[in-house]
Amino acid sequence: MKWIRNKEDRTETLGSDRARERERAGRSSFTSRSERTPATLCALMACGLKDELLCSICLSIYQDPVSFGCEHYFCRKCITEHWNRQDHSSRDCPECRRTFRDPLLSPSLKLSNIVERYSAFPLDAILQAQRNSFPCKDHDKVKLFCLNDKCLVCFFCDEPALHEQHHVTNIEESFEEIQRELKDQYEVLQDSERGHVKALQLLKRQLSETKSSAKSLRATIAEAFDRLHRFLKEKQKSMLEELETDTARTLNDIEQKIQRYSHQLREVQEGMQILQEKLVEADKLIFLEGINTTLERLKGKIHETNLTYEDFPTSKYMGPLQYTIWKSLFQDIQPVPAALTLDPITAHQRLILSDDCTIVAYGNLHPQPLQDSPKRFDVEVSVLGSDGFDGGVHYWEVMVSEKTQWMIGVALESVNRKGSIQIQPSRGFYCIVMHDGNQYSACTEPWTRLNVKSKLEKVGVYFDYDKSLLTFYNADDMSWLYTFREKFTGKFFPYFSPGQSHANGKNVQPLRINTVRI
Repeated sequence: MKWIRNKEDRTETLGSDRARERERAGRSSFTSRSERTPATLCALMACGLKDELLCSICLSIYQDPVSFGCEHYFCRKCITEHWNRQDHSSRDCPECRRTFRDPLLSPSLKLSNIVERYSAFPLDAILQAQRNSFPCKDHDKVKLFCLNDKCLVCFFCDEPALHEQHHVTNIEESFEEIQRELKDQYEVLQDSERGHVKALQLLKRQLSETKSSAKSLRATIAEAFDRLHRFLKEKQKSMLEELETDTARTLNDIEQKIQRYSHQLREVQEGMQILQEKLVEADKLIFLEGINTTLERLKGKIHETNLTYEDFPTSKYMGPLQYTIWKSLFQDIQPVPAALTLDPITAHQRLILSDDCTIVAYGNLHPQPLQDSPKRFDVEVSVLGSDGFDGGVHYWEVMVSEKTQWMIGVALESVNRKGSIQIQPSRGFYCIVMHDGNQYSACTEPWTRLNVKSKLEKVGVYFDYDKSLLTFYNADDMSWLYTFREKFTGKFFPYFSPGQSHANGKNVQPLRINTVRI
């Protein structure tokens, strides 16, 4: 630290070369020559070196040392300020009192280099390094350590500029400091090890669970398609058998008619021949005498055609065959889209329900004068379904086309329905939401953004209570949206919120429960 002194104090402290020599001699006399070890000698040298590098004006290490003819050195700033306080006719040296008329300040590059080297390697580090005696391999001298560069440094060999403004200290302190750093890093690595072990355990468990789930899903998919295949094969067999029955009955009827009409044709032809023979008789008496015999022979020879033909039922098999099969197949699908209805007792006063309670919309008019109930939502514009589920498999679909805001899912029967509500699993709500016009999220904590490629028109909700699955689909193509996996306990009700509509006409369309009728 530089000392700032007034003019009187500075004048008193300016000593001669002889006083400085006595001071150095006093320092060097604190130990006998026989007691001077190499470390002690080096310490004395370091102390002496520091004395030689002190400006006699500011008593600090030289800053930009200069001389002006008497071989004494001062900081350029110090000697300049000293002369500024003197008479401008002459300049003197604070050390030897020699005067100069117009002195020229000459910089000392060599002394500047010595000061730079000394400043880069502090004295206390040098002294401690001497006590520990770690020699340089090239010089039997002092060894230091740079904590910034993490390398050993020789006071005499290395360039000070390489470690300027660095933390350079002795080996002992460096050893302790590096040990502390390594111990800290070791603790960090231990934490990392524990984290990795835990992560690997989790991943291995997930690996096992994924393999098990994949195996179970393969069996489920195979069972579902086998069931469909069996149904289709049975339906195919039944339709073919029915076709064969219809074909045999029709063919038998046609063959019987062919036989009957063939026999009748022969009789008609015989009658025609009898009449032709009678008609060629020219004698009127003979013609008339045998007419009774002729008429008797014609009995049973005349038949009316009156053919009735029953068309083969081709339309039964060539009509919308796939649709016919689908309608039959639909009876075997479990679950089918449920015909849900909404519970008016739970509906917010702003919500308007259709007469059949399958459509809900937000009303911009004043709230309806509905009786308050513990079951009714009073802040959130929400409504629950009429039927709740505490087991089984359920599926329903909701039309959401043209809307810019909505929320769909399930809610626990015991959820809070008063005041502002956080729609999240910890509160008993498991939902997905459309927000900001074109964004979709699952209402997790925090929300999970859904990857929806095109605007949803119809949302399917699949709720397998016993298997702890709640899955949302794009009901148009049954593409997956999101799945909640939760151990459901208690009774759950379908949850609907059409969101608030706006005066500009946005989000005025209702939510509509899609009921599939066969």
